[in-house]
Amino acid sequence: MLLAGVIAAFLATGGLKVQPAAPIESLVFERTLVKPELIELHVRNTSPQELTIAQINIRDAFVPFRLSPGPAIPRLGRAVITIPYPWVQAEAYQIRLFSSNSVPFDTAIEAAAETRQADTATLGGFTLIGIYVGVIPVFLGIFWYPALRKLGRRAFLWLMSLTIGLLLFLGIDAASEALEAAAAIGGPFQGVGLIGLGIVTTFLVLAAIAGRQGQEAKPARIALMIAVGIGLHNLGEGLAIGAAYSIGAAALGTFLVIGFILQNITEGLGIIAPIVRQKPSLGLLASLGLIGGAPAIVGTWAGGLVYSPVLAVLFLSIGAGAVLEVAYEIARLIRQEAPRQPFTLASGVVAGMAVLYVTGLLIK
Repeated sequence: MLLAGVIAAFLATGGLKVQPAAPIESLVFERTLVKPELIELHVRNTSPQELTIAQINIRDAFVPFRLSPGPAIPRLGRAVITIPYPWVQAEAYQIRLFSSNSVPFDTAIEAAAETRQADTATLGGFTLIGIYVGVIPVFLGIFWYPALRKLGRRAFLWLMSLTIGLLLFLGIDAASEALEAAAAIGGPFQGVGLIGLGIVTTFLVLAAIAGRQGQEAKPARIALMIAVGIGLHNLGEGLAIGAAYSIGAAALGTFLVIGFILQNITEGLGIIAPIVRQKPSLGLLASLGLIGGAPAIVGTWAGGLVYSPVLAVLFLSIGAGAVLEVAYEIARLIRQEAPRQPFTLASGVVAGMAVLYVTGLLIK
């Protein structure tokens, strides 16, 4: 009640009377659709006050446009800007919007291509991309299982530490991608705070689940948790690829697909590492592969058809928290061997991180 009284007193006295030297305006481009003879921009106003779009410039020429639901966009409100424009396939376009206060906002189409619509053919295309990116590479990694069965104890420990390195790198990479995406969602959504919320919540939830299942980590459960963590990470990768197609950057989307195919083969290896000494059924191996790879399909659907920058940040942070927690669980699994095999474990972790770094050179 006292706090409410202080706020009321502050507002009753007129609040702060300081006027900014220039208008404080910001606009976030959430999605770009390229249609025949048309460019459609989905934007959100992240300014402290409402914002009005006055002019649009493409390639140094002002163009006509329509804005819905109205000319003024309220704070945190969304709007759709429709621009009749004769774009050319595969060409790049720089687009600049001006507010009524002459504040510019820039976006770009790297390589123009017609945005796919939500129909059977589109869903089939994105499904195929998700299979190539997530499902097939993960299963190719799982195919190492017969060869890995022949490993000795020391080699097995090295493989487990290699998995820790893979997961640590994936977690760091997902957090980095989340930070990049957070820079584009606008100040009011507090991107860094959202990342922290996603990572910490996911880590603690998975740790609590693991704790209820017993103090000693079981290999089969660890393999399942690795598959879940990698699946969440692949969901974020699918979002990136789908989003690349959604903004008309088809060339970028193709490049990401090829890069992720090469990188994700190592993920299947990480999934089966804890159960190399077990005798899992083919059904279990198939389930682990689908859990780890299939979320990439869902990610491409979401990224290509209903992409949301805020959800992208949240999914990437959840993926980061998941793989980091699984790395912790594997460390618990092999902690008894750590004092006796320090160089084996350290070299495995470094090798795992180095492998993903090298394959990442094909993507970044």
